[in-house]
Amino acid sequence: MLTTGAAPLAPAASHRIVAAPRGAAVARLIEAAARLERPPAITTPTRLRAAVFARHGAAIVAEASDGLGAKRPEWSCRPGPQTLDLALAGLVLALVLLVARLPTLTSLLLLALLQAGMLALLTVRLAAVGIAATERTKPRPELLPDAALPTYTVLVALYREAAVVPRLVRALGRIDYPAAKLDIKFLLEADDAETAAAFGAVPLPARFEVVTVPDGLPRTKPRALNVALPLARGEHLVVYDAEDVIEPDQLRLAATLFAATPDTTACLQGHLVIDNQGDGILPRLFAIEYAALFEVLGPALAAWRVPTPLGGTSTHFRTRALRALHGWDAWNVTEDADLGIRLALAGYHVGDLPSATYEEAPKRLKAWLRQRTRWMKGFLQTSFTHGRHPLATWRRLGPVESLCALALLPGTVVSALFYPFMLGPGVAELILGGPGAEDGVLAYATHAGAWTVFLGGFLAILLPGFVGCRRRGWNDLTLLVPLLPFYFLLVSGAAWLAVIELARHPHRWNKTEHGLSRTSRSGALGRGGAVTGAFAAPPPSPAATG
Repeated sequence: MLTTGAAPLAPAASHRIVAAPRGAAVARLIEAAARLERPPAITTPTRLRAAVFARHGAAIVAEASDGLGAKRPEWSCRPGPQTLDLALAGLVLALVLLVARLPTLTSLLLLALLQAGMLALLTVRLAAVGIAATERTKPRPELLPDAALPTYTVLVALYREAAVVPRLVRALGRIDYPAAKLDIKFLLEADDAETAAAFGAVPLPARFEVVTVPDGLPRTKPRALNVALPLARGEHLVVYDAEDVIEPDQLRLAATLFAATPDTTACLQGHLVIDNQGDGILPRLFAIEYAALFEVLGPALAAWRVPTPLGGTSTHFRTRALRALHGWDAWNVTEDADLGIRLALAGYHVGDLPSATYEEAPKRLKAWLRQRTRWMKGFLQTSFTHGRHPLATWRRLGPVESLCALALLPGTVVSALFYPFMLGPGVAELILGGPGAEDGVLAYATHAGAWTVFLGGFLAILLPGFVGCRRRGWNDLTLLVPLLPFYFLLVSGAAWLAVIELARHPHRWNKTEHGLSRTSRSGALGRGGAVTGAFAAPPPSPAATG
């Protein structure tokens, strides 16, 4: 009913159906009215949606929450790993590390295999650095004119984020795209009266729509997105976070790139840029990490056409492909990373979208840990979900793609878990524990391998940060890149918290509060909810601000 814009009425009603036509459908309905025995009743799309939500809210909630599990249970993270599964996995890893430290031939062979695996993972990051360091900036393609642009849906899920509403509306209002081809939807939870009131105080043009998601569980961003997916009118669809400020031509550039790529390129990932670096050392290091991910690693993964965990915001999709995948997993707390793997399993690819989306990083350690713990927990959820049938996943993806998926999801968590435990003993062994004259060739080989992994690991941490800052023109932040090894000790702490939370609260969503930044490097994020600087919008009228 929501997709077709029509719904049946009760048998006793004077009309058989009620229709909510849009655009050209209005003219077609007027032209056909004289030939219809019982013309439909007419309403607005907003009223039709409200009536359908009121009448079928329970079914909509069930479909949004559990539709993926019903249609493709092998893709759903429910049921997730049990406590016993996590305990056994941890025991196996601990035994592997313990055995690798014992002075036996078996241990040396195991250590050599571990080092070979680590070197393979490091090679991926270092190869990405090589591509980014040598690649020249490509000129932007000629953007499509208005007449050639398709309808574009923008989805923004908010929960208790009234503070960012004025800035968000102004930022999206500056999008360089024909207004008649924009379908912008703000998704609110039923109990979020404060954010609803904030939208009520802001005059919204016709292309903006506030959708209240029927109450239900889990109360997560992907569930809200699933509710809105049948409402999407666009050929393409993009997801933004509440605090995002995007480059005005991003949608036009994405539509241009989609038109020039095959249908198998189902998603384009924009570049996320941390903008509140003046809020402290933690946002600065976060900004360097994001520069490494979205300026170096992400474009390389897109060029190699291998599985890419998505960034959660500024992700542009072909709507048809997204519906074919049954939307997002409402129970996965990093639905973006999971969707990136499912795209690969379905034969799709993720392309690079060289357009910036500015957002804020948590400036306090507690908020940062909550956010990073959720990310790590979602990586574990996704790893267990698609690792239930490892041989089938391996055959579906292929050897290279499977190794990349292993490196980017479970590899990220496992390396973070054991980073501090390997760092200290590893340094001591490298400095003090060289093989003696009586030791064999294998002992010398593993010692050399340890040095290679140690130095390669630090290069894999530092070089992407340096290159990412260089590509963004952040020469001042390059001085902080050497602090990344200490920053990753915090990442390790978040990984351990994620393991504990996965066992205790597997589907709890640690909400990141937005609108707290006090600084803006580019001017994209303004103080007091305003948009300033290069991306400034005209100030609202006195009537609009009340």
